Amino acid sequence: MRPLKQFGTISALALFIAAAVGANVAQTTPRPSPAPEFKTLAARAASARDAGHLDEAAALYRKALGANPRWAEGWWTLGAIDYDADRYPQAAAEFQKVLALDPQHGTARAMLGLCQFRLGQDSEALKNIESAPAIGIADDEQLRRVMLYDEGVLLRRAGRFEAARSVLGSLCQSGAADHDAVMALGMVALWMADPQPPTDGQAAQVTMQVGRGACLAARKDFDAGRREFEPVAAVAPHFPKFHLAYGRFLEDAGDSAGAIRQYKLEIEEDPGSVVARFSIGAAEYKVDSAAGVPYAEEAVRLAPELPYAHYLLGLLLLDTGEFSRAVPELEIARKAFPTEARVELALGSAYAHVGRPEDAARARVEFQKLTQAQKAGNASEGEAGTPQSAIRDGMQSAEKH
Repeated sequence: MRPLKQFGTISALALFIAAAVGANVAQTTPRPSPAPEFKTLAARAASARDAGHLDEAAALYRKALGANPRWAEGWWTLGAIDYDADRYPQAAAEFQKVLALDPQHGTARAMLGLCQFRLGQDSEALKNIESAPAIGIADDEQLRRVMLYDEGVLLRRAGRFEAARSVLGSLCQSGAADHDAVMALGMVALWMADPQPPTDGQAAQVTMQVGRGACLAARKDFDAGRREFEPVAAVAPHFPKFHLAYGRFLEDAGDSAGAIRQYKLEIEEDPGSVVARFSIGAAEYKVDSAAGVPYAEEAVRLAPELPYAHYLLGLLLLDTGEFSRAVPELEIARKAFPTEARVELALGSAYAHVGRPEDAARARVEFQKLTQAQKAGNASEGEAGTPQSAIRDGMQSAEKH
């Protein structure tokens, strides 16, 4: 995905931000009265920028900023020019200057993150890109798309596959997913944390087809998505984690039985796969929880240090009436996730069934408190007992198995 360069040497977006957002910075950042030299340099810099003489403009902005280093909109415009010229180290430093003058400038924080992404500073980039929208960013669709793509790639590299799936899927839903975004989504579906995508051979072809299928699934076009997965199943059934990807697609399409078959095929390919067992257990929950229990038990045996394995097993045992066995599993999950309302809801039910009314009452009170605290994250009682989202959020820690 091209980094904000759809409109020539300097992007229309960068110029828009320099004029519109930079003006906002000027209003909110206190400055001393400018000296005549500074005013002259600033006017000449703006004229050169508007005429498209960007190297000249950059030099003039630097001179003007030497005379007035608290000129936030100057730092902003210089950062936009340097970003568009691929001078990412300089642009990053200039956006940091804006943030030093106005820490609540969300668009500068976003642009800093985009620079850091291109500089290979993944951790810092993800932190800034994720935090910028909550502060407030420019209302520009192109900026939003580039941020989503970068965020999705960074989440994938960090092994946060479920979060990456959601971010990149939103590009598919809006029709904004290009070749790079589809390839990134394919890597997410296949649990690939490699720094760069495959570029040729079967790996590139499979990843792209899986990405197209996952992208179509995000748009709820499951019939077309199947037409992407089925040829891969025929010609590359042993591709690493393909059956996990296909199973997730089928689960999203409402074909639980087909999904479970794919997860079982993944276990045949990789007998130690904790993720496949998680996925079977979560798919069976409330459908045939008794059938899911052995897979959750195997997940706990293979990865006893993973609290989400205990959480899933506890939920399945609770649903099958094995309340005494459910309690210790859910208590392990509570220790790991003391702010997770869903765990308290399940524990409250388990305690009630084993004759521990005081513990049940405390769990219900804690569930209500946590639910209120999580409302900003769209937590609700109706979702609280559902394991799929919580299990998938935690499966990244099982990927190494």
